[in-house]
Amino acid sequence: MSERESMPCDVVIVGGGVAGLAAAIKLKQINAELEVIVLEKGSEIGAHILSGAVVDPKALDELLPEWRDQGCSMAETPVTDNWHWVLSEKGKSSLPHAIMPPLMSNKGCYTGSLGNLTRWLAEQAEALGVMVFPGFPAADVIIDDEGRVAGVITQDMGVAADGSHKPDYTPGMEIHAKYTLLAEGVRGNLTKRMKAKYDLEANCQPQVYGLGIKELWDIDPAKHVPGRVIHTQGWPLTESDTWGGGFIYHQANGQVALGFVTALDYKNPWISPYQEFQRWKLHPAVREILEGGKRVSYGARAINEGGWQSVPKLAFPGGALIGCAAGFVNVPRIKGSHTAMKSGMLAAESIAAAIAAGHEKTELMEYDTALRSSWIADELKKVQNAQPAVAKYGNDLGTALAGIDMWMRTLKIGLPIAMKHKPDYTYTGRADLYPKIDYPKPDGVITFDKLTNVAYSYTNHAEDQPVHLQVKDWELQKESELEVYGGPSARYCPAGVYEWLTDEATGEPKFQINAQNCVHCKTCDIKDPNQNINWVTPEGGGGPNYPNM
Repeated sequence: MSERESMPCDVVIVGGGVAGLAAAIKLKQINAELEVIVLEKGSEIGAHILSGAVVDPKALDELLPEWRDQGCSMAETPVTDNWHWVLSEKGKSSLPHAIMPPLMSNKGCYTGSLGNLTRWLAEQAEALGVMVFPGFPAADVIIDDEGRVAGVITQDMGVAADGSHKPDYTPGMEIHAKYTLLAEGVRGNLTKRMKAKYDLEANCQPQVYGLGIKELWDIDPAKHVPGRVIHTQGWPLTESDTWGGGFIYHQANGQVALGFVTALDYKNPWISPYQEFQRWKLHPAVREILEGGKRVSYGARAINEGGWQSVPKLAFPGGALIGCAAGFVNVPRIKGSHTAMKSGMLAAESIAAAIAAGHEKTELMEYDTALRSSWIADELKKVQNAQPAVAKYGNDLGTALAGIDMWMRTLKIGLPIAMKHKPDYTYTGRADLYPKIDYPKPDGVITFDKLTNVAYSYTNHAEDQPVHLQVKDWELQKESELEVYGGPSARYCPAGVYEWLTDEATGEPKFQINAQNCVHCKTCDIKDPNQNINWVTPEGGGGPNYPNM
C-alpha cells in the first residue's frame, strides 16, 4: 500500500462553485495569511456548473463591489424584459406582473453562464492566494479521535474497474484542515454522509428536488432580444399530473439558454423528464424561437426545492455546509446563486473569527445563527410554502395559493405555517397503476434523442475504473425497481446511464449501467424508489465539460 501524502491548511473547501469560491475569497479578504484550498471534481472550474441562469447580484455586490468593471462576463447582459407564460397544448397566456409579489421581479438581475461566473470568481480567488485544484474530488472525510472533521482525502487515481491498481496508480492526498466547508452542490456524496453522521436533518423537513435539463442554442439574430427572460408553466406536465416549468433566457452572443424543470415527486413511473423537455420545445411559442437555430450544448442537474423548512443544521464539529449542499434555492424565483454565495461569505466570517481566537475544528454555530438571521432567511421564509402548495394542490390551484401566501408574507400578515415535505422517491407509484406515455420521436432539428444530446455535454470518464453508481442490492433492483415500478431509472436519468436489457445467455433481465454517460445530475440517488443506488465520486476530471453553461 502506498502511503498517502498530506497537506495542512487552515480551510479546505470541497467544491469550486459560487458558494465555495465566495467563501474562499471572503476568507482571504478578512485575513490574507490564511491558507485556503478549494477542491473541484471537474476537469476545470466551471466544468460541472449548470444553471439557467438569471443571477441576482446582491451577494456579488457585497463580495466584490466592482465586479461589473472587472471583466466579469455576467455583466454583459442585464435583464431587460420579463415574461411569465402559462401554456396550454397549443396556446399561451401571460401572467401580468402586477399580480406577482415584488420578489418575483428580475429588475437589476443579469442573465448569463454561471459556469463562466465561477471561472471568473476562481481567477479572483487565485489572485488573492487561494489554492484552487480542479480535477481533485474529495472522496472521504478525515475524522479525528474526538469525532471532529479534520479535513478530507482526495480520490485515488489509477484504480481499475476490478479494484486493482494500474501502473499509473496514485493514492489520494490527505488535506488536513482546521475547518472544512462542504460546497458540493445538490446531493453531494460527502454532504449526505455528514448529514447522517451528525444527524443534521433531525429538526428539518426532508429535502425535495427537481431535475433541470438545459440546452444552449444559437438562434436567428432577428429573434434574439438580449436580456429577455421568459418562464413558463403548465403544459406539457399538466397532462401527466406533475408540475414544473420551462425557461428561455436571451443571453450574450446571440444565444438563448433554455431548459425545463420537472419536480421529482411525480407518481407515474413512466414519466421521462427528458422527454417532457423535448416535448415542451414543440410548443408553438417555444418552437418559433428555436426554428432556424442550432443547439450547441446540453446538460442536466438536480435542483434543491425544499426551501426554508428543509434547511438542515449547518454546522458540525470541524466544518459546515454552504450553498446548495445545504439548499438555499428560492424556488419561485428559480434562483440560488446569490443565496449560495452569501452562505459561503457568512461561513467564512465565522471561520476567520474562530481561527483568530485560536480555535480549530469547533462547531460553527455562530455561522448557523448568522445565516438564520440574514437576508437569506428573510427571502426564503417569504416563499417557503410555494413549492409544497403546488406539489399538494396541483398546478392551477397550487399556483394561486402559493401566490396568495407569498403576498401575505411579503405584507407581513402570513400565517405561521410551514407546509411539510415527503422524500421524492416515496411518491413513485406501481407501474401497473399508471398509463405508459407515448412520447413523440425526435426530429433531429428541434428535438433530439438522449444519447445524441449527451454528446453535447462533452462527458467523459476513464472507462477502466470502478463504477461510481453503486447498486446496494442487485436482486432488489430486479424484483422491485423493474418488476414493481417498471424500471423508471431508464426514464428518470437524462443521460442514458441505465438500461434494462435481456441477458442473451439466461434470457433474464439485466440491469446495465453505462457510467461513462453520467452527467453527475444525481437524479438516480434521489429518485430510485428503493434508495438502492448510491452516487459516489468517480476519478478526478470525469463527468461533463460544460462550455458556457
